Amino acid sequence: MKILHVSVSDIVGGAERAAYRLHRALLAEGIDSNMIVQNKKTDDYTVIGPKNNFEKFVNLLRPSLDQLPVMFYKNKSKTLFSPSWIPFSSVIRKINEIRPDIVHLHWICGGMLRIEDIAKIKFPIVWTLHDMWAFTGGCHYDEHCGRYKKECTHCIVLNSNRENDLSKLVFRRKLKVYREKKIHIVAISKWIKKSSEESSLLGSHRHYHIPNLIDISIFKPFEKDKARNLWNLPKDKKFILFGAINATSDPRKGYNEILKALKHVKTRNIELIVFGSSKPKDTPDFGFKTHYLGHLHDDISLVTLYGAADVLVVPSIQENLSNTIMESLSCGTPVVAFDIGGNSDMIDHLSNGYLAKPFDTKDLAEGIDWILNSQNYDELSLNARRKVEREFDSKIVVKKYI
Repeated sequence: MKILHVSVSDIVGGAERAAYRLHRALLAEGIDSNMIVQNKKTDDYTVIGPKNNFEKFVNLLRPSLDQLPVMFYKNKSKTLFSPSWIPFSSVIRKINEIRPDIVHLHWICGGMLRIEDIAKIKFPIVWTLHDMWAFTGGCHYDEHCGRYKKECTHCIVLNSNRENDLSKLVFRRKLKVYREKKIHIVAISKWIKKSSEESSLLGSHRHYHIPNLIDISIFKPFEKDKARNLWNLPKDKKFILFGAINATSDPRKGYNEILKALKHVKTRNIELIVFGSSKPKDTPDFGFKTHYLGHLHDDISLVTLYGAADVLVVPSIQENLSNTIMESLSCGTPVVAFDIGGNSDMIDHLSNGYLAKPFDTKDLAEGIDWILNSQNYDELSLNARRKVEREFDSKIVVKKYI
């Protein structure tokens, strides 16, 4: 069985890292797996990237070029919107030359593929949904709009009051392509599966629920004192961890919500760690110290950071299946998050973490306090690790894909 994964990158971004982890897990099971990417960051020979400097240069331009139609919507929200209109991609030619048994699509935006290119793939397609883009008119998260269930128009992400706006155009382009191709849909969370099945674009295609996977031999508990030594953190504090790519600038990641929640946290002797973003220009004063670590680029840094923290807070407004939550639980660090999206697939309320009422920042604060002051913290930590071992271990999940 010859599998070819298609992803905009191999390790930059949560969806890309999830795709690469699956690719490596398939190789470990003896499956002939390769990956084709627009931007290659590893030196892995099983990942096919640009062939020369000219192709690399063009690929760097493609994400900006793809956004040109979006620029006409001056008041759009910060949620990513991908028209996927850029032609002349060499990806389809490469796919068809490789002749895989299965083409496995992942996150294919950023100018990587034109929507119409999907119809040119000559082999069976599996598509893992890392966000909502595949079944919307272009937004990656719909900001609770729900129009994808019928037809996208008057897009709230674009802040459009026009019926025939860009979202409707993209929606109809997808509708035409999806009618021509049979696509097997993998939903990594129960929430995204339900959303996709309710959509008018993908509802008629076959769906499977298979979560992301994680290598539990890498993401595992790390002794707290040693972790804090490595990060030069004090041992007599309780640490709240918050992180995501663009953690402080992407509203969907809930930076404003955690700011509000931290004002209600009653526990003293705490400090905050933020990773995934550098220190913003205007930093709030919580009355306790905040450490801004910027972007982390390797798994070992993440493992030691989860080990140093007492609780991870994931205050996202919309979330599919957070890599951060899964990584933290695998390292034995309990998690507090809103009860939205795929969070309940991983967090068992009051067992390995706390699910707060959606967007109730006071309840989010109560969850933080509950974990930091739990008399059974070691049990929470053990439950966190066991949850991942049972349901998300790469050796278990990869067999479902096979």
